[in-house]
Amino acid sequence: MGAALAAAGLLLPMAAGAQVSPGPMLSSIRSKGYLDCGANPGSAGFGVPDSRGEHRGMDPDFCRAIAAAVLGDPSRVRFTVLTSQSRIPALQSGQVDVVARTFTWTMARETSSGLQFGPITFHDGQGFIVRRATGIERASQLEGATICVSAGSTNELNLADWARTNRIAIRPLVFESNEDTRKAYASGRCDSYSLDASQLAGFRTTFADPNEHIILPDVISKEPHAPAVRKGDQQWYDVVRWTIYALILAEELGVTQANAESMLESPNPDIRRLLGVTGDFGPSIGLDRRWALTAIRAVGNYGEIFERHLGERSPIGLKRGLNALWSQGGLLYAPPIR
Repeated sequence: MGAALAAAGLLLPMAAGAQVSPGPMLSSIRSKGYLDCGANPGSAGFGVPDSRGEHRGMDPDFCRAIAAAVLGDPSRVRFTVLTSQSRIPALQSGQVDVVARTFTWTMARETSSGLQFGPITFHDGQGFIVRRATGIERASQLEGATICVSAGSTNELNLADWARTNRIAIRPLVFESNEDTRKAYASGRCDSYSLDASQLAGFRTTFADPNEHIILPDVISKEPHAPAVRKGDQQWYDVVRWTIYALILAEELGVTQANAESMLESPNPDIRRLLGVTGDFGPSIGLDRRWALTAIRAVGNYGEIFERHLGERSPIGLKRGLNALWSQGGLLYAPPIR
């Protein structure tokens, strides 16, 4: 009966525990010895080079987790700085292996640009920052304002849609990169700067007196940030998304950077599967059994990454909000490893 079903192509997919060979992307990354990750030129909390040129932030840590899972070493990442306009061509052309830099998942990007997005790593929405001295308290008061925005981003389209829908006349001032846009606002060339609200929170901390600037309460869009890969290599897509899911599951299960090793002795079946004590889930996607353990030891779980770069004790000072676990009132949810 089994032979007949196999011949008919009706058997279930390969079960966990079966070792599969590395596909094109895994083979390429292992051959060159590093992961090439599309990075942000500078967004506090999400990705910015420090004084030594090391990329720090939430998105670089996701890349380090992937490198740890694939290569066993979180330092084996080469960060390629990409603007909003260059990130899609860089990924399409194979210049980078993955883009993780405040990249909004949209239908057009996935269906028309040949990209696939992994799990949502940050739920955001576009907002506005203004100088407190203007007296502006709501976005509806921006009638006639000059608003800085970056080209090649969802922010440019969202701003136009919002103005049209609400019949508010604005003067968009469009720049090539977020850095140019930030400089334009800081120098007083525009009345407001429109960007994802969390990034505005990071930008606000760069001023000598952040209290001179306020982020308006209005949110005009949905901005689900997620890492993206090229379509065509399902195994690589699985590696990227399940590494992110593993970090989320680790937080849910109480597995941290500090205790991950000791958790190998846990009797909890979910923890044992996550850390590779039981089951061969890593080998089923071309990795070793301890892929998730290696990633967690490298950067911590999702909650640790968030708190380190964006949380209330960080300079950014964001609450978890929608980015809390589903069990704590947020939208963060990962399928089980089983």
